[in-house]
Amino acid sequence: MIHLHDIRYVRLGTRDLEGATRYADRILGLRVGEQMGNPKHGSSVYLRSDDRDHTLVYFDGDPSDHTVGFELRDDAALQDAAAQLESMGYHFTQGNADGCEMRHVQAFLNFKDPSGNSIDLLVRPHHCGVPFFPTRDTGSTGFSHVGLRTTDPVRDEKFWTEVLSAKVSDRIGQAPLLRIDEVHHKIALFPSTFAGVQHINHQVDSINDIMRSWYLLQKHGVRVVFGPGRHPTSGAMFLYFEGPDGMVYEFSSGVRMITDPDDMPRQFPFDAKSFCMWGSVPDIPEFKT
Repeated sequence: MIHLHDIRYVRLGTRDLEGATRYADRILGLRVGEQMGNPKHGSSVYLRSDDRDHTLVYFDGDPSDHTVGFELRDDAALQDAAAQLESMGYHFTQGNADGCEMRHVQAFLNFKDPSGNSIDLLVRPHHCGVPFFPTRDTGSTGFSHVGLRTTDPVRDEKFWTEVLSAKVSDRIGQAPLLRIDEVHHKIALFPSTFAGVQHINHQVDSINDIMRSWYLLQKHGVRVVFGPGRHPTSGAMFLYFEGPDGMVYEFSSGVRMITDPDDMPRQFPFDAKSFCMWGSVPDIPEFKT
């Protein structure tokens, strides 16, 4: 089994790099760490949310081109992951020097999960020696999880738990919420007809930060698609809103931690009350019942 240490970054293609960067700065409060490339051959903007070198990259490219990076513990773990994927018949690409430079990592490999989601497994990612300060007062404590689309949640749950070491914390219908450490979930798989990142989460300190952002989003005309609310699964208070190229972002606070290795997953029905215990109704395709 391939043991995931932590979620590390999301890479998103966009046709409007300037607009996406401006949104990340003004709305998400992320700070530009670096910009690489040029308009002729394609540029990438690296965005910080905590002490890591970056957790989000916007690059010139197809808006449906998404990759999620997961950190492994060391070089030996990456070599073992390659051997395991090969033995199970999964095609992967070993990262070259240019790819490593682009990702700011020592080494990586890339493959696709059974639904076609692009996944990087990486080691020794860069940290930043400069303290992180958000560009606005978001209360952010950092990038925390992603929602991924799945064309077969039962099949993909089996892949993520039996190949990639994730554990099911709870299920909403057939949608599993998966943890790789004590945090209730770092990956969530939501049924869809196509692959890709479904939403990107950043944790914030408190409900006060969520409500400040709610008013700021209204002021800037950003469409709120769910919340404010509270998940009965993770216990987190949340706010989901629309970003560039239709990507959904989430701020949340108070996520449940699971320390019991024998914790039993709970089954929630696939309805609005399972997504929000306060009564907010999602305007998100994958959450609609």
